[in-house]
Amino acid sequence: MKKNIQPSTCLAPVPVVMVTCGDEREANVLTIAWAGTVNSVPPMVSIAVRYGRYSYPIIKEKGEFTVNLVDAGLVEATDRCGVLSGRDGDKFSRAGLTKAPGVAVHAPYIAESPASLECKVVQEISLGSHALFLAEVVNVIADEKYVGANGALQIPDGVLVAYCNGKYVTTGGTVGTYAYTAKKKD
Repeated sequence: MKKNIQPSTCLAPVPVVMVTCGDEREANVLTIAWAGTVNSVPPMVSIAVRYGRYSYPIIKEKGEFTVNLVDAGLVEATDRCGVLSGRDGDKFSRAGLTKAPGVAVHAPYIAESPASLECKVVQEISLGSHALFLAEVVNVIADEKYVGANGALQIPDGVLVAYCNGKYVTTGGTVGTYAYTAKKKD
């Protein structure tokens, strides 16, 4: 039996990422679980940032950011960056993260991240509690062990972390692949 409940943001699991913004002078790390893919050509992502966050005016002013994917080894730093404010000091050092200079954007990336997506803001959409930034991915920096022979990112099951009902989780095994049903005989 199903039951109606109060509307909420109960879509889960969702990727948890660390977004870096700013430049070599002033940089910050923001933990976000409201991020997603929004377009293929050009490749685009979205992040939703609460207006009161320290990073919001930085991203708005600079017009760029980097989305750093999170693996199990980064969960503690991810959580720490989610509960600390950049107003109170350098979150890179407080979370034990290595700040690496951006390649295609001024925003740094996190050296320990398995892959970092450098992004330029295309549009900001004002919502109720958050601003939604739509951004084009202009460069990807990936650990070479996750780059396949075809030059594409190939991160195995269970490596990346998601956020689900207040918990950081990893995925289990593969239960299907894209278009596998089209290959089945009826």
